[in-house]
Amino acid sequence: MKCVICKQAETKAGTATVTLERDAMTLVFKGVPARVCPNCGEEYLDEKTSALLLKLAEEAVRAGVLVDIRQYVAA
Repeated sequence: MKCVICKQAETKAGTATVTLERDAMTLVFKGVPARVCPNCGEEYLDEKTSALLLKLAEEAVRAGVLVDIRQYVAA
């Protein structure tokens, strides 16, 4: 897929660090599989991965988490 931000390069398989914030909660996921642009560094997550991260974030909010850093593990 061509990067939609810089339009200069094809994205490549890689990993990303994703930070999600909601109210007072900050949740960081490291090692998330993504397509990464080698030119500008823009990161793209697929729909399944995004849905999983949002589900995990909702669970964290319900559990009262304020700050957490997690290694991504596919379900």
